[in-house]
Amino acid sequence: MASLLFRAALFLTLVATGGFIVYIVAQNKTVYKWSYRILAAGFVFHTLFFIQRYYALGVAPVLTLKAAFSFFAWAIIGAYLVLHLKFRLMVLGSFVSPLAAFLMIISSTLPTVETSIKPIFRSAWLAVHVGTIFVGNGIFAMTFVAAIMYLIQEYQIKKKKFGTFYARLPSLETLDSVNRYSLMYGFPFLTVGMITGAIYAQCALGSYWRWDPKEVWSLVTWLFYAALLHERLAVGWRGRRAAILAIAAFLVLIFTFVGASLWLSDYHSFKHLGTQTGL
Repeated sequence: MASLLFRAALFLTLVATGGFIVYIVAQNKTVYKWSYRILAAGFVFHTLFFIQRYYALGVAPVLTLKAAFSFFAWAIIGAYLVLHLKFRLMVLGSFVSPLAAFLMIISSTLPTVETSIKPIFRSAWLAVHVGTIFVGNGIFAMTFVAAIMYLIQEYQIKKKKFGTFYARLPSLETLDSVNRYSLMYGFPFLTVGMITGAIYAQCALGSYWRWDPKEVWSLVTWLFYAALLHERLAVGWRGRRAAILAIAAFLVLIFTFVGASLWLSDYHSFKHLGTQTGL
């Protein structure tokens, strides 16, 4: 049942991604509307998949790299669907959906091995910790995408390339607003995720902070976004500088998510979790 739900979500996401690509090329609003609906339907199937896995495992289904990639994709799509309600940027889906589809494809190719779940993972704090962290990461993906689009649009304006692609992207002001808005909402989720992670570590391991590389890099990620938020709200950063720092912060986030978990971390590593329970 779970695998069928995931496959349906993946299929619908891929179809929606194809539609969004067609939209940015042909500028057909009907294609966009159907692509958005299909992506939303895929999100529903993806949500049902995680609900089913949660009840089957009794823990948050994000303990493997395979599941984490899938959950990250879910969070990105969810953030986009919500953000769309405010900004109504049709072209944003042409950048967001391929990113989510890519993560889901990676997840689908990783092997699945069923083993037992450690008792320490059966904690509500774990679910809150990973849930808020991933929601924050999904929202930060919007800051990253908006920053990429901003730099592309700025380059076209500087080079006076007022062609078809220029007309398909939003104004620099709108893209900067998306960047700022998503940063302001993503940062509290990241902060809550780190706080609940410390509480969970205290409950499970007897220590709030163990200087694990994943913890250190999570703090570095938090500091990057804290600096960006401070510069935006207190100093008044806008435009290119904010976009570049948003990209840099997201790259640090990706390294923390994948690199630190696979190669550097101790008890945060996917291997140390002691379970390969996947999709």
